[in-house]
Amino acid sequence: MLRHPTVSKLHTLRLAGMAQALDEQHRQPDIEQLAFDERLGLLVDREITHRDNRVLQGRLTRARLRQSACLEDVDYKVSRGLDRATLARLGTGQWLREHHNVLITGPAGVGKSYLACALAQHACRQNCSARYHRLPRLLEDLAVARADGSYNKLLRSIAKVDVLVIDDWALSPLSPDGRRDLLEILDDRHQLRSTVVTSQLPVNQWHDYIGDPT
Repeated sequence: MLRHPTVSKLHTLRLAGMAQALDEQHRQPDIEQLAFDERLGLLVDREITHRDNRVLQGRLTRARLRQSACLEDVDYKVSRGLDRATLARLGTGQWLREHHNVLITGPAGVGKSYLACALAQHACRQNCSARYHRLPRLLEDLAVARADGSYNKLLRSIAKVDVLVIDDWALSPLSPDGRRDLLEILDDRHQLRSTVVTSQLPVNQWHDYIGDPT
């Protein structure tokens, strides 16, 4: 008799996970075999899981990942030059804790963006924030921010993200402002946050691409 009022009160208290679990318990004929403490423990566990999932979904929404990707779903059957041992090390999250960067290079179509998004998704699951940007669009956003007075605010928001994905690095030439913007971003994040960069350009050509002696 108390089922519906209790479920309603749980929703009022914003305990949606417990409410759903309690409703399910009432539909399980053998649930009465469990002691009260056991049933309560199941309800609390469900609420914790529900909240964790909601927080994770919020992180993923704010990350704005280009693709729904997961490290566990990486396909090694296709020849892409992927090294299982390297990805296994990345999967431990040590690079996040030590604020290391990840550089992903290769020709178009090998899955660089997918892998970058998978790393960002993994970071979100490790209680880190992430944000995806294509470099051309990021530089456009910074140019607009410079014009409307929100430049420093945008730089601060980028600096705070635990994992910044910069996709399509070196897809087009850098302007002097774009070069300065990149140096500001990378300097703010150096040894403090992790950055994942994808590019078709080999790393040994990046210095020439940036085109600045610094």
